[in-house]
Amino acid sequence: MSTRTAQGAKTLARRYYTGEDVYEAETRKVFFEQWIYAGRASMLDGPGSYFLCEIESESIIVLEDGEHEIRAHHNVCRHRGTRLLTESEGRLSKSIQCRYHAWTYALDGSLIGAPFMDEVESFCQDAYPLKAVAVAVWEGCIFINLAEDPEPFERAFAPIIDKFGSWTMDELEIAHSISYEIPANWKLIFQNYSECYHCPSLHPILNKLTSFKNSSNDLEEGPFLGGPMRMSIEGGSMTMSGQTCAPSLGDLSGEALSCVHYYTVYPNMLLSLLPDYVLIHRIERLAPERSRVVCDWLFHPAAMVAPDFDPRGAIEFWSMTNQQDWDVSALSQQGISSQAYTPGPYSELESMIAAWDREYLRSIDDM
Repeated sequence: MSTRTAQGAKTLARRYYTGEDVYEAETRKVFFEQWIYAGRASMLDGPGSYFLCEIESESIIVLEDGEHEIRAHHNVCRHRGTRLLTESEGRLSKSIQCRYHAWTYALDGSLIGAPFMDEVESFCQDAYPLKAVAVAVWEGCIFINLAEDPEPFERAFAPIIDKFGSWTMDELEIAHSISYEIPANWKLIFQNYSECYHCPSLHPILNKLTSFKNSSNDLEEGPFLGGPMRMSIEGGSMTMSGQTCAPSLGDLSGEALSCVHYYTVYPNMLLSLLPDYVLIHRIERLAPERSRVVCDWLFHPAAMVAPDFDPRGAIEFWSMTNQQDWDVSALSQQGISSQAYTPGPYSELESMIAAWDREYLRSIDDM
């Protein structure tokens, strides 16, 4: 039985949502030091395919090399620092060439061409590969870490490393994707996701499908938080009709077929697991008061090729719910920016926000 409690906690002070100094501290201590969700492995479809992941000043090339290994490199030429790739995604041949002086790199990052540098006596070509970025693939999700000496992924993700195997997430593909820009601090998006106290008033349709008091979280402290909520319709799903729109995933059975599981994966992933699909929100910071959220609907490829496949019920449901959340998050940002704002008390229904806040403050060394 859950022992979670808000423990008399209050909302964070204004400076955490508006301050440039806090934003810079987050960049250095969180987004440049922790494992960041970059995208799905299925976004890469063969040698040379790539996409860019932008984290503040850093542009990272995530690609599949000739050996079908996923790699990540800083998007910076080792000669004069020129950015190498400018398109957000695409396909390379067998190399990456800088348009400035034609320094050329293999897909594994090694420097394979540097015109006229053989005339420089001390020049060693092997000493100038692209700067590598640590990369890990978990459940079909690509994570990168910009730290010089990152914590091993398996240790960092130990609490959930094998937790979601029943959904066979590594087999799923993106059926639909929507990108949203929200005039709100990134933390407000996490905090909104972490409680359903607001569901009866803000999400009446969602609340009919999963009553706001039906949660029983199984991860209640640390960088991974959340758990299951029982759905009102036995064997249903989170769609406009409340019915599934695809066969159940993996080897799900029993209670899992009547629950939706919600988890926050610090610092930039929201993971919603349904019986028939998985929804992932990837959060990007744009400024202290502005964020982008990329929402992907994942289904099994066998379901996606079926003649009767129709994910519109799931897409419409979450498009509606997302917009309701983004609108109220923007209103929260406006109110918090006022000099009239002072931290208010969390209810016991908001205990998971209090836990998320503790992890956040710990991560920026501000407990």
